[in-house]
Amino acid sequence: MRFRHPDGSTVHLAYCTNVHPAETLDGVLAQLRDHCEPVRRRLGRDRLGIGLWLARDAARALVTDPSALRGLRCALDRRGLEVVTLNGFPYEGFGAEEVKYRVYQPDWADPARLDHTTALARLLAGLLPDDVTEGSISTLPLAWRTAHDGTRAERARDALRALAERLDALEELTGRSIRVGLEPEPGCVVETTRDAIAPLTAIAHDRIGVCVDTCHLATSFEDPHTALDALTGAGVPVVKSQLSAALHAEHPRLPEVREALAAFAEPRFLHQTRTLTPAGLRGTDDLDEALNGGTLPDTGPWRAHFHVPLHAAPAAPLTSTLPVLKAALTRLVGGPHPLTRHLEVETYTWQALPPELRPRARAQLTDGIAAELTLARDLLTDLGLKELP
Repeated sequence: MRFRHPDGSTVHLAYCTNVHPAETLDGVLAQLRDHCEPVRRRLGRDRLGIGLWLARDAARALVTDPSALRGLRCALDRRGLEVVTLNGFPYEGFGAEEVKYRVYQPDWADPARLDHTTALARLLAGLLPDDVTEGSISTLPLAWRTAHDGTRAERARDALRALAERLDALEELTGRSIRVGLEPEPGCVVETTRDAIAPLTAIAHDRIGVCVDTCHLATSFEDPHTALDALTGAGVPVVKSQLSAALHAEHPRLPEVREALAAFAEPRFLHQTRTLTPAGLRGTDDLDEALNGGTLPDTGPWRAHFHVPLHAAPAAPLTSTLPVLKAALTRLVGGPHPLTRHLEVETYTWQALPPELRPRARAQLTDGIAAELTLARDLLTDLGLKELP
């Protein structure tokens, strides 16, 4: 979906296909047929943006076979879909029964991460619509914190510098400008937007910036305006933003609240949980640790890294951090000029929701994704952007 900003620029809205995990190119093509095109039709649009997730095997198949890439581009065009952004965070296995810490491997100290991201950039340059010259890729925020030391930090910086040089060369070759954004996430080396400033200013290249995920922003209790002002002041570009909402519990010490939270403690994904105390941010690596470990103070609100549907907050006594998303979006695109032109709804946890909230059929998932995009569209038009055909 495309929108005209009051300054005349085009803002793109997509939804991320990591909600339909597939490891192979055939699986990606099936996603387009079974999920993405039905969402477009449900919205009544001639064109729909999708943020592709290409796992390692799918990316390798495309980068080694130009005819396969042309076939994917033709499939996108035939189904009324377009791609200006990729989710390069998960490397493989995102559809596994247990993902947890595996999603942070390989990290930016491992040459495989640089190779994969370079491949994604080459592919995106070939997938961009004919009238679009800028693409974006979100990526791992360096590493999970426990796997990082001084040596690995230097390797990661060197890898990002090498990536920037490769992106420069790619634009010279193709005329397409691809940027990559580190996606701050609780528990990682770059946990907050503030954590991103030092490593990115050290690299000092406008092709490497930040992907602001509003669920992660909220989980870390960051104020959107303060965070985005700090990035702008430091000259760190916002490459893209993922529109998502975290799980919020206002009174976690109450038994009924803890019981409601327990329904979201599931075995597939990591749900980092945070609370803000007078001494600063405190947290656990997962929601069940917060509920059972007795280590997280419960005198203030808890927020958990669980991407809940944007249009359907959890039932009381829980809610979502949708207000944080709205505040962030106001700052991102509500001013005289957008801070980013690539927005991506990223609710990948539909099948990890408590059983009674999960879509039971493909059509229900289609309805849910369409409802999320409708909410995002309405927020954008309320900010003065005009939806384009």
